[in-house]
Amino acid sequence: MLIDSHAHLDMSEFAEDLPSVLTRAREAGVVQIVTVGIDLESSRAAAAMAAEHPFLFATVGCHPHNADRLDLEDLERMTELASSDPKVVAWGEIGLDYFRNRSARENQIRVFERQLEIASGLDLPVVIHDREAHDDVLACLEAMGSERPRGVIHCFSGDAALAGTFLDMGFALSLPGTVTFPKAETAREVARAVPLDRLLVETDAPYLAPVPRRGRRNEPALVVHTAREIARLRGEPFDEVARLTSVAARRVFALPEPDEPDAGAA
Repeated sequence: MLIDSHAHLDMSEFAEDLPSVLTRAREAGVVQIVTVGIDLESSRAAAAMAAEHPFLFATVGCHPHNADRLDLEDLERMTELASSDPKVVAWGEIGLDYFRNRSARENQIRVFERQLEIASGLDLPVVIHDREAHDDVLACLEAMGSERPRGVIHCFSGDAALAGTFLDMGFALSLPGTVTFPKAETAREVARAVPLDRLLVETDAPYLAPVPRRGRRNEPALVVHTAREIARLRGEPFDEVARLTSVAARRVFALPEPDEPDAGAA
């Protein structure tokens, strides 16, 4: 029984076959999926999907790529959605991305800081995107002190030392299919080092499909490959890795105990 802690099921890649995608996920043993917003439109779509499917949950937020064009009224609308919809379990995907730099860094930081404040006020965990921006992400979090929200560093891309820093701050870490890539030794070191009760697994679907589906569309059913690779790296039973990473995800997002997987429920 696995939880895909981060997917983007509202994206166009799933427009033609979402019911089949959800059925395959259930058949693979994925009992819960968190589908993640990146702007107002996708946040609303995520919430609508979660309302339709009992095993889906949603987040709302503005991705750093969208910081330049964020309308501050959109944050108000997302706040209203997060406050009123019980299937919204986190604020995100938020953070900083200095690899693509699709928004100005000063705007990314401003929008990130504001969303951290909103999440803290709502007592929601955050889903943080940190790509080649480790120092500034840490600085923004440290500046909040005791008001800092809890949450998860999604698609963690740092080394074991940085992992320890985030763990000390109270965050969980989530690993995607990149841990299955042959040259991803840093990710493998993290997979071995992070306590399982602080480790989540994710697909980031439709991106980052694991081996043996690398280069193709990713989907929640494929999170099993990530979990199996983590189990292999740690020398631990797959069932234990699946159980403990799912416990960690339920703790981060305050998810209910899941039903047994049943393809007919999709």
